[in-house]
Amino acid sequence: MSIEVLPGLPALERLDWSKGDGLLPAVLQDADSLQVLMLGYVSAESLQVTLQTGHMTFFSRSKQRLWTKGEQSGNVLAVQSIAVDCDADTLLVRARPAGPTCHTGADSCFPQAPKDFIGQLDQLVATREAQRPAGSYTTSLFDGGIRRIAQKVGEEGVETALAAVVQGDDELLGEASDLVFHLLVLLRARGLGLQDVRTLLESRHR
Repeated sequence: MSIEVLPGLPALERLDWSKGDGLLPAVLQDADSLQVLMLGYVSAESLQVTLQTGHMTFFSRSKQRLWTKGEQSGNVLAVQSIAVDCDADTLLVRARPAGPTCHTGADSCFPQAPKDFIGQLDQLVATREAQRPAGSYTTSLFDGGIRRIAQKVGEEGVETALAAVVQGDDELLGEASDLVFHLLVLLRARGLGLQDVRTLLESRHR
């Protein structure tokens, strides 16, 4: 699995391991919703295992051993990128969880942490596209083909524009929500996703 090591992440030996007696705190963030998932600690060895396997591996301070998240539950964290802070003593890891991250069964150990729901919805659309569950409206859109999906986006776009001109805020928000959802489906039907749009908008901004 390919992990994006973001610019600024030094070689393992140049990270500042001294402050935490050989351990660095690692903040885990959902790669799609951007919600903070948990805080763990890594050693040089556990970080190396993470880079090799693509699954987030910590050093458990209570068990005094390496610990891969989900090694028993199966709720692994598939690492997408790793960044380091300005002092080279804390990591920010973006990952895609295979299930609940918290031992309580919650998605996050910080359930009140803000998240980007549209990013979460985009990932759900991707799951629907891959699994095609029976009875799902999203499945019916994908089964209808890209022309049908594009038609729906066109219809929702017109309805959104009309709502902006002749209807109230609630109607406009409803139509805009329908438009965003169908646009996510259209992007996924072409093998694209919300992150591709984010990347292009960011490049334009720069």
